[in-house]
Parts: sequence; structure tokens; C-alpha cells
Amino acid sequence: MNARDASAVGAALTRTDAAAKVAGEAKYSAEFRVEGLCHAVMARSTIPRGRIVRIDVEAVRRMPGVVLVLTHHNAQKLPQKGRAAVKPPAGREMSLLQDDAVRYNGEPIAVVVAETLEQATDAASHLRIEYAREAAALDFGKAKADAYAPKQAGPSGKPDKAWGDADGALKGAEVTVDHVYTTPMEHHNPMEPHGTIARWEGERLTLWDATQYVFGVKETVAKTLGMPEEDIRVLCPYTGGGFGCKGSTWSHVVLAAMASKACGRPVKLILERPQMFGPVGGRPQTEQHVVLGARRDGTLLAIRHHVISHTSQFEDFTEPSAQPTRELYACANADTMHRLAKLDVGTPTFQRAPGESSGTFALESAMDELAVALGMDPVELRLKNHADTVPSSGKPWSSKKLRECYADAARRFGWSRRNPTPRSMREGHWLVGWGMATATYPAHKMPAKASAKLMPDGIVVVRSGTQDLGTGTYTIMTQIAADALGMPVSKVRFELGDTTFPKAPVSGGSMTACSVGPAVLKACQDLRAKLDAGRGDNEGQGESPPGPGKEEEKTHGERSFGATFVEVRVDEDLGIVRVPRIVATYSVGRLLNEKTGLSQLQGGLVWGVGMALTEESILDTRDGRIVNGNLAEYHVPVNADIGSIEVGVVDEDDTEFNPLGARGIGEIGITGVTAAIANAVCHATGKRIRDLPITLDKLLRV
Repeated sequence: MNARDASAVGAALTRTDAAAKVAGEAKYSAEFRVEGLCHAVMARSTIPRGRIVRIDVEAVRRMPGVVLVLTHHNAQKLPQKGRAAVKPPAGREMSLLQDDAVRYNGEPIAVVVAETLEQATDAASHLRIEYAREAAALDFGKAKADAYAPKQAGPSGKPDKAWGDADGALKGAEVTVDHVYTTPMEHHNPMEPHGTIARWEGERLTLWDATQYVFGVKETVAKTLGMPEEDIRVLCPYTGGGFGCKGSTWSHVVLAAMASKACGRPVKLILERPQMFGPVGGRPQTEQHVVLGARRDGTLLAIRHHVISHTSQFEDFTEPSAQPTRELYACANADTMHRLAKLDVGTPTFQRAPGESSGTFALESAMDELAVALGMDPVELRLKNHADTVPSSGKPWSSKKLRECYADAARRFGWSRRNPTPRSMREGHWLVGWGMATATYPAHKMPAKASAKLMPDGIVVVRSGTQDLGTGTYTIMTQIAADALGMPVSKVRFELGDTTFPKAPVSGGSMTACSVGPAVLKACQDLRAKLDAGRGDNEGQGESPPGPGKEEEKTHGERSFGATFVEVRVDEDLGIVRVPRIVATYSVGRLLNEKTGLSQLQGGLVWGVGMALTEESILDTRDGRIVNGNLAEYHVPVNADIGSIEVGVVDEDDTEFNPLGARGIGEIGITGVTAAIANAVCHATGKRIRDLPITLDKLLRV
């Protein structure tokens, strides 16, 4: 028997925190009871650009229960006018009531604090504000005329990357596809909105914050307020979903601390659902021009992928949508580029699989269009151009089993029964379409630390200052620790979400398991060695080192892959699209927990359905307001929208990447799904939709 066959790691262990969550005992950041707590509500601007001429607070201050009205007139003056001293993209330029400028509709411009939430909400609604409005840039179509090159784009830091001679190769191509694909502005909607409790004790500050990065909050708040980091403690035992929006420290966190300092009492500030649209980022809209050139046999000769995405007027954020194009297919000639267009809106941010999810929609749609032009099966085309090494450098992959993913998912889906002719498959008045696409996401890791201590009752407490976003971090770290210690999981307790614990990185970029897991492994191995040696000290320490910082320093390509197959049904008369079936197989290294791992991949696929068919933040180009900034009109998939989802992983152990053999899985599930759905819709109807989301009006007018 293989030693790993009997291990806790990989088993379908039920979440260790499941009982606490079901019983309501798991406390989220805004649920802690703090003595003397009062409630804050953030007031936001109603114009896209201008200045505050007058803000009348006197009547509001006299309202029942009001403790404080914080505006730019009485707010604490901060170093650097409140701009975070942490470099982007993690650092944010926040809105901290330092002047009278208004930079977008929905920007925080005041905070009202009262004894109860109801009193604070009512008081904030009575604030009377006069503005001097200025002309605003709100039309992406016009703004892109002045698009410019950013300083960086994604983890590689390179907005542009090219190799070979794309122009020359395209001239010699026998078959070419040349199209523009667009994705809309989107916003996160985790079940738990952002929320912070701030409490001062003298010069020491404690923050209970809904975050993906407790140490990032600690560092950013300290530098923004101009105080020592050691005087701040950040706590976050549970996060009710993040998906990128909680990876940065936003204005409301510091505003809660400022309000608490000003009124001398603990303050709770929770964002209302409409306040999730603007002040805490979202996915920027993209326009992606993709050109593919190939021989008649399907061999790719050249790829061009040029991207324009929007950002705010005051800070750059780049959606690196051309990143997957740089590593997905073997091609000797490529040209990728990112440009930014400034709008008077809030700064965008990371949203599940930033760049990869929007970029695979364009690239994988174009690959399908190329397959049609060649009269070639879409899977066959992708296998023909499978990248056995990293396309731009020739470096080997740490591990890659994409070929096996295609074969397994195609077999389980029944792809061989597909009639390639559009509109050839139907069931009653429903047109049936089958489509597929490649999924991919880079493998990331960062330095992390952990500790392990044997307690008098025989329990080993393992700690790391990481976060659990509902992904199962508590559980997989318990499994890793149990195996390293040679103990049952019932004898291990993993603790996280506290900046007094060993330092860990942001829970983003699908890197938590790959970064914190090896540190937990080493800490427990260290403890076990000490116990076996009979040493008196019963605490182990572990640290996982960083990988090479620069792409050119890496010896291997590190990336996960997958194959996604979908069936759609389109009402022939009404254009309604349904997705009754998805089958997907992934190459993600070793799966640390079969139950939570497959759940993560399924969740990504569900979001991909929403991205393909429903999700779009609609910006009113007259006043800069998101007109559907609520869950009644910003449509995310519900149970009735989702059919059968069958997810699998290939047997893989990527020990070249890390000692656990695992790569991250939090984001790859959403990649490729949108293109697979678009490809299936085209197969069903004969109509190619290149602008997300694919709504019935677009199908009816094509």
C-alpha cells in the first residue's frame, strides 16, 4: 500500500468547522460583541466628479442617538492625505475624508455614528449635501481612445509580451480569425458584505475585519494612520466569501478606526449591499482584440491578443486578460498587450481569476471560431497545439496533464456523439448545443510561517495567520498537520485569522494551500522531531520559502489546466439559454481534500455560468451610478439556473512545485466556462455572441 493511501491528506474529510457554522457558533467579523459598541453608516456621493460645496450636519447631529458625524471638516488629518503607503495592486488609494473632492459616484464622503444601526441609517439619510459638479468621463468607448500602457499587469508585471514575428507569421497564415470580444463591468457579491469593528485601547487598535489578508490590513492601516504596526491587532476567524474584493484594505476599514478614535468608543461599520458596488472594487470591463493565424492542418502560426480595460482616474488597476494567451498554446509567434482607459469610477480590483476568466473567454472563443473555419473538431485543434513546454521560453512544466483532462472530460461528456453542424441537435423547441474550452490558472505561492504546540491535554494546536474564506482552510491544514504528526485529525486543532499568529500571505491567487500548507507541514515535522528526541521544548516552527520572484528566474512553468464541456439549450423562439449539464476535469496537482476540493471547482463553474449569462454591472453614463447595484437586479445564478455538474481531477503529484504536490484550485473553476458556453450557444444556434453576458436580446437580434 502506498503511504499516501492511508493518509488524512486527500481524504474527503468533512469540514472541521462545519458543526460551528451549522449551529451558528462560528463568529464572523461583524458578529463580535464589544462593550460600548456603536454603529456607523457610510454616506456616499451622488455625482461622478466635482467638489462638495456644503454638507449640512447640524440637524443630523441633533437626531436621536447620533454620536458623531464625520466629514472632511472634522476628520483626523492623515499622513499622505490617507493614501495607503503600500504599493499597488495590493495597496489602495482610499477615500478618508481628507478634502472636498468627489472622484466617483458612490465614493465615501461622510460617516454617521449612532447608538443603533437604525438610528445611524436614518441620520445618514438626512445629510444634506451640495456639490459643484464637473464634467466626467463615463463612456468607455470614448475613453479608450486615450488608452495608455500601465506600469504592470498581473503577477508578471509585464503589460506587454511578445516573441517571434507575429505580423510576419499572420501574413503567411492560410486561415485567419480576427475578432473583438468584450466583457462587462462586474461586482462581487459574497454572502457576507464587508464589515469592520474598530476598538481603541489607548494607542492600541484592534480590528475585527472581514478580510482575505489580516496582515495586509495590519500593515496598510498602520502606514495609513502613521502608527507602529505592533500597536494594531487584526482578527478574522471566518470570512463569508471574498473572491478578491476582500484582498485589499478599503476605505471603510480605516474610516471605522477614525470614527472610533473620534468618538472614544468601539464602532461597527458594515457595508450595505448597494455599497458593494463602487467603494470596494469589481472586475473592470474589457475589450479584447484576438487574431489567430494557422495552417490548414490547424497548426497555430501566430497569436495576437490586445486588451483594453478600464480603471479609475486616480489609480491604475490592470485586468491581465492576455496572460493565459502567453502560456496556453504552442505558438512560435505571439504579441500580447494591455492598455488602460480612465473613467470616473471607483478603482477596479481582483475578482475571481482576474484576467484569466475574462481572457479565456476571448481566447477560447477565438479558438472555437478557428476550429469552425478549419472544419476541425475543437478538441482536436487544441491537442494539435498543446504546449508541451512554456511557449515563450521553452521551459518545462512542473507538472501538466492537460491531455488527460481532454480525454477524461470528453469521454464522460459523450463528445464523440456531437454533430458538428450548427442547429443540428434539438429537443422539441429547444436547440441543443455542445461546446468546450480549456481552463487554466497560474500556480502561485508566497512565504508563510506556522507553529505547532503540544498542549497538556494531548491536543496539538497549529497556528498560522492565514484566512478561511469558506474554502476549507481549517480542514486541509488539520489534515496536513495530522499526517505530519502521525496523529488522528481529532487530536489536531488549527487556528487562524489573527495577526498575533505566525505571518501568512493574502488568501488570493489560489495560493493559501500552496503557501501555508508547506509551513504547517514543516512546523509539525519540527515538533514531532523534538518530541521523538525527548526534548523539553514542545513547540515546532515552520516556514515555506518564496519561489523565484521574477518569471525569468523560474526553472519551470507553474500552472494548472482543465477541460470544460457544456451542454446548452436555447429556446428557438425566445432566445432563452439554459445550461443543463457541465462536465469538467482538472490538472491541479494533488487534491488535499476530495470533498472541499471538488466543491471549490464546482463553485467556480457555477460562477462561470453567471459570468456567461447574467452578470453585468450597468453604469449610467449620465451620472456614473451603477443602476443595478443590488441582488434584485444584479443577477447571480441560483439553484434553478444550475443543472448537473460533474467534476473530476486527474491523478497528479506536483512535488516540483511544492512538497505537498498540490497547486491552488480556488480560481481555475471559473476559467474557460464562459467560452465553453458561448461555443455551445453558437453550435446550438449558429450565432456567435462575442459580448458577455449572452442574453436573449443579443441572440434575437444577431
